Amino acid sequence: MNLPSDLYAAEAQLLTAVLAAFNKRPKGRWSAEIRFEGLRIMPVALRLWEQLANSLIEAILLFPDAGACALAKRDAPDAAAFCSTLLDWQRVQLNENSTNKTEQQESPLILVAPGPPDYASVEEICTNHSGAVLLLNGRLEDAAIGIGSVARLRRKGFLATWQNAYCVQPLLGAALLHAFPSEWQLFKQSEAGFLALASFEQKPAAEELDAALGQGFLAIDRFLKDIS
Repeated sequence: MNLPSDLYAAEAQLLTAVLAAFNKRPKGRWSAEIRFEGLRIMPVALRLWEQLANSLIEAILLFPDAGACALAKRDAPDAAAFCSTLLDWQRVQLNENSTNKTEQQESPLILVAPGPPDYASVEEICTNHSGAVLLLNGRLEDAAIGIGSVARLRRKGFLATWQNAYCVQPLLGAALLHAFPSEWQLFKQSEAGFLALASFEQKPAAEELDAALGQGFLAIDRFLKDIS
């Protein structure tokens, strides 16, 4: 697979990977990442919802806050009935008298860019949901927790239950790409463009990227984490 030439090419790869992931594990927890600088993820999420709907998959879009949810409903009226906030969806799950409860429990959920403050809500929603879940550009790990016991428990517990469906991540002079069910691919920039350099069965750690790209990447990666 080649690196996407632009956002729309990345979205096409994303859709193909998500459909393959949902087909493989209809009740799985999947993540997807498009880490382009300055990317507005809401339009991506709305287009993904529309493309899934065209494939007869009625997904539910969940947003971290009411403002984002309201904007999504305004920008995509056809998707308005399928948009909710994390908090409101938790209430729906707890409401035993909710109409279409079985369908709601089995419909795929797309969690749009939740952050560390949303960790508890995301975990509860996933625990109470029997269908597929897609975490789109989410960042659930809290840097403030660091490497303590809470962080270790999260990484071994809830965070370990996720599998990546799609990822395109620019690096310094390189790029990382994954589209389920293919392997992870590392590309390095050259005068001829981005050329495939290495492949990995799992997402490569910083040390593996450092070995493939040459010394210096690991130090830069740690520096970026320190200042983020």
